[in-house]
Amino acid sequence: MNRPARRPDFNPQEFRQESLEKVRTVYADLATRPIQRNCTLRAECCHFKLTGATPYLTKGEALFAAKALRAAGRKELPVRTDGACPLLHPRTLRCMIYAGRPFGCRTHFCAAAGGPHSRTEVLDLIRRLEEIDEKLGGGGVRKLPEALADALDELN
Repeated sequence: MNRPARRPDFNPQEFRQESLEKVRTVYADLATRPIQRNCTLRAECCHFKLTGATPYLTKGEALFAAKALRAAGRKELPVRTDGACPLLHPRTLRCMIYAGRPFGCRTHFCAAAGGPHSRTEVLDLIRRLEEIDEKLGGGGVRKLPEALADALDELN
């Protein structure tokens, strides 16, 4: 793993914040791509049990989502027993962190939104997220619920 050198002046919070800014930049770069998307907020893709697909997150994405969840006033990951994404609000059926949603949710497979992004269209962005993950010592992608729960614990 390519962890930062432990210098006497190393500030872990500052390093984490810099990493989160890099994740934000990846998301901003994705938004500038001329790939047609039309998310209608139907939230069908958020029902993992029904779709059979759960987004995988790098550590940087998980920390970014955890901070967004905290900003939404949540300290813990909501428990879902219906197989839906824990970020899907149980009453409104809207993503609680839509602006901070992970990369997989931004490039998802929803047919109503235009289908999935081709991997070749976003491979450079995926690689940047993987580099951030490596620098944070993340160890690779993990399923959204577990990655996000661990990120929330780390923010404590």
